[in-house]
Amino acid sequence: MKTIEPALVTLVLFCKRPKLNQGKQRLVKDSSAESAFKIAQALLACAIEDANNWQGPVVLACSNADDIAWAHTQIQAQTSQVQVMAQLPLGQSGNLGDRLNFVDCQLRAQGHQQLFFIGTDAPILNQAHFQAAIESLKSNDIALSHADDGGVILMANRKPWPKLTELPWSTNGLSHQLTLLCQQEHLTVQYCLSGYDIDFVADLKKLFIDLQTDVRPARQTLLQTINELVLFPEVIPLA
Repeated sequence: MKTIEPALVTLVLFCKRPKLNQGKQRLVKDSSAESAFKIAQALLACAIEDANNWQGPVVLACSNADDIAWAHTQIQAQTSQVQVMAQLPLGQSGNLGDRLNFVDCQLRAQGHQQLFFIGTDAPILNQAHFQAAIESLKSNDIALSHADDGGVILMANRKPWPKLTELPWSTNGLSHQLTLLCQQEHLTVQYCLSGYDIDFVADLKKLFIDLQTDVRPARQTLLQTINELVLFPEVIPLA
């Protein structure tokens, strides 16, 4: 990621500690809890790989304040460049919109100006996605990478997010409604490279094909994990 302008861009990784029977539960429908847990671990490793390679400030935003110490053990980038925080104050609850607004507000108060928000379920993200978003923010307030299921896999902003609480999170209308909300608040929006996230076994089949030429180590480990759990060419339930 050498072409990224590190002083201007902060990568914010929204992460959840993988636990058995928690996270990637839509995979469990066609597999087992153990298999979904292994996939969740491999997906997290891919996002952490991006964070470790990021040439600029990195923020790991944990879904649970109790996992702050765990998050510190995940990152290998320079300590001075990395910050770990909770997505909400201890004892408070809220949906993803509330969490994004809170983290965005906290980081801007610290002086961060351009923020790239990603999760752990889109290992298809690569340097081309990040660079496209950087170019978009040069002339727009918001840059989004649309997901095939109607969501988003990257949310970049150089101005604060509007209040995101009422957006239809985890639905196929999210990307469209997010764009409308930003435009209603007089924020300019541009879509960058699209992609997809991992929710179902069918997504793993597509990912297995798309990552064949990806040399990033965590992506190769993810491929091995998928290969161990899913038989190809036909998608069948995970063992």
